[in-house]
Amino acid sequence: MRPVHTALAVLVAAVWGFNFVVIEVGLDHFPPLLLSALRFLVAALPAVFFVGPPKVAWKWIVGVGAALGIAKFGLLFTGMDAGMPAGLSSLVLQVQAVFTAVLAAVVLRERPGRARVTGMAVALAGIVVAAVDGGSSGPVLGFTLVVAAAACWGVSNVLTRKASPPDALNFMVWVCTVPVLPLLGLSLLLEGPERDLAALRALDWSGAGVIAYVAWVSTVLGFGAWGYLLRRYPASAVAPFSLLVPVFGMSSAALLLGEQVSGLRWVAAVLLVGGVALTSLAPARPGPRTAARAPVGGAVSAASRPAAADASPAR
Repeated sequence: MRPVHTALAVLVAAVWGFNFVVIEVGLDHFPPLLLSALRFLVAALPAVFFVGPPKVAWKWIVGVGAALGIAKFGLLFTGMDAGMPAGLSSLVLQVQAVFTAVLAAVVLRERPGRARVTGMAVALAGIVVAAVDGGSSGPVLGFTLVVAAAACWGVSNVLTRKASPPDALNFMVWVCTVPVLPLLGLSLLLEGPERDLAALRALDWSGAGVIAYVAWVSTVLGFGAWGYLLRRYPASAVAPFSLLVPVFGMSSAALLLGEQVSGLRWVAAVLLVGGVALTSLAPARPGPRTAARAPVGGAVSAASRPAAADASPAR
């Protein structure tokens, strides 16, 4: 990669890592489901009027919107609101690579090689260590919700691979339209209209800045830059930079929020990042059905891409 593009990839990872700190600040202003709904509303509008019509079937947009927007971010924001630290959330969420690999093996008939299986085992060991650390310093419910969010992210990764969108930014903007009304409905039902109205009435520059960052900087600009890099370089060259996200997430949370990084958390970080690297970057062996569908000439179908291609920037 050219130095300027390497710098761009590192910058995007920093933007996504810092995003967890911004979410933590946003949860002081808004209930979690309302915050998630506002994120997608502002990300979708007015961008949806400039990216053109959807370039994939609506079933994929709705499916990814439900799995990623409603489930993943709803669970993540709720878990952080329940007390899950921002830095630890940025780390634990990376176990999505394991869920993606398992789902790809079941749904896409990808047979994980020895390196990928080893990576999954190492990453899961990191989750166990993180759970021990989180259990001694934070609520079990919040940790469980963030792990569930990672599982939903894995589902959205597999759906995205099935959709194979030709324009990543167009796809993401249209995906952002799906969760808005369901999340607003869930917020009214579970968080209450009084709490939502109070948060909106108390909106200040800090709260508006949070919405602008998570919607435009992290989602629209971050995804646009990541898609630009993936169009210019192989996924295997771009995806490893996503492993920097928890590094930036943990360090910015420690510096700006005063979160303590224990020895156990460092062990969990090493295991998780190392395991995710093995899981994401080791090539999967296509199963019989996938191999039978492979076109002549060595082209790789969407269903047989390595998991590194699923280093989704939706954070």
